[in-house]
Amino acid sequence: MKTTGAIVRAVAAEVVDGVVNDGRSLDVAITENEARVTPDNRSLLRMLCYGTLRQHWRLQSWIDQLISKPLRKRDRVVNSLLAVGLYQIVEMRIPDHAVVSETVAATRVLRRPKLSGLVNACLRRFNREDLVSGDPADEQAEWNHPTWLIERIKKDWPGDWQAILAANDERAPMWLRVNAAKVSANQYLDRLRDVGMDAETIDGIPDAVRLAEPQMVENLPGFADGETSVQDAAAQIAARWLLKDRLSHSVTCRVLDACAAPGGKSGHLLEVGGDDIVLVAVDSDPTRIARLAENLARIGRNATIIAADASKPEGWWDGMPFDGILLDAPCSASGVIRRHPDIKLLRRESDLGHLTTLQLGVLGALWPLLAPGGLLLYATCSVIAAENDEVVGQFLKDHDDAVENDVLPNNNIRDLMRRKACGYQILPGTAGLDGFYYAALQKKKVS
Repeated sequence: MKTTGAIVRAVAAEVVDGVVNDGRSLDVAITENEARVTPDNRSLLRMLCYGTLRQHWRLQSWIDQLISKPLRKRDRVVNSLLAVGLYQIVEMRIPDHAVVSETVAATRVLRRPKLSGLVNACLRRFNREDLVSGDPADEQAEWNHPTWLIERIKKDWPGDWQAILAANDERAPMWLRVNAAKVSANQYLDRLRDVGMDAETIDGIPDAVRLAEPQMVENLPGFADGETSVQDAAAQIAARWLLKDRLSHSVTCRVLDACAAPGGKSGHLLEVGGDDIVLVAVDSDPTRIARLAENLARIGRNATIIAADASKPEGWWDGMPFDGILLDAPCSASGVIRRHPDIKLLRRESDLGHLTTLQLGVLGALWPLLAPGGLLLYATCSVIAAENDEVVGQFLKDHDDAVENDVLPNNNIRDLMRRKACGYQILPGTAGLDGFYYAALQKKKVS
């Protein structure tokens, strides 16, 4: 008989296998498969998938000790099932006997009943033997990162690399962005507490609220009415930084959000700027553009939304210069691994060359769109120098009319950031934030 517990573990194994062996996105794989489990088991499914991928290399090192030879390619999903089982034993408060029973039963859901004995033997042996306290098989198993990424982070952050890798393997907290046009962060704290949700604010990021425990968005007070949105506090720095000197002017300022979808930063720009800004939001992904439109509609704001390649403005720009440009550049996403553990498996070191070329290309393409005296805020969710200060440094060398504006939006934010040769870096885990890089580039006024 296929129990609900066996089904959720089988689906988790197939999702993990899709990421590990087929290079699928974790979010996409879960979205496509979660309807196969009952609604009350979907949070467990996500926990199993995210947790197993966070611990991928450590779990695999134990599997290599438990089985004498690798499984055949057609049975590799059972390898992922074993990883799901070991993750439950080590990290979750589920009785060992229940883990073994349901994980073994999942082999039948996966149509691999002949391997039920192997799964049973491996899990029971793991419970008997103390593999957990043994020395890690290698550096990958110790840090749960691929070797290339460990070495890259060591090189860029020699004094912080261990803390970065450890932070990447933690579950990220849930941050909210309070709509300042409707309610203050402190007022919203009171609303949360009225419904039994504990939360706190953070100095220097005035619209950010950190929940003590993650919540379903439909349970958040005022979410449907646009009073709050889900957005990491590090990402919330962008809007107030870009607009810090613009809103004191008497004229409406024109702002471009390039690579804008799914719209978190666009929404924040509109909440902070209100009627004092005219926003153009550009993104090349039609599906994500639809989400952007939905997110702006929920908070009751409008923008000119364009589905186009930001690096080719000749196809969409109307010729009117922008006072401010936000470029949240495509990157390795190495600063948000704790939210997307599949990044560790999907990214390759060889991706960096393409990404840095793309980043410089988009910067160069957008720079002519910025009015003299205007500000372009370059942002990535990466901790890798090649995508951050090295890109900005090269751009400044190539553009005589560009200078870094290193004035932060407020002094309280300084303690969260590391000054780089160009720009500022937030490391993942700092005050519960994601890893983010920012550099503000000012266009010189014509003399």
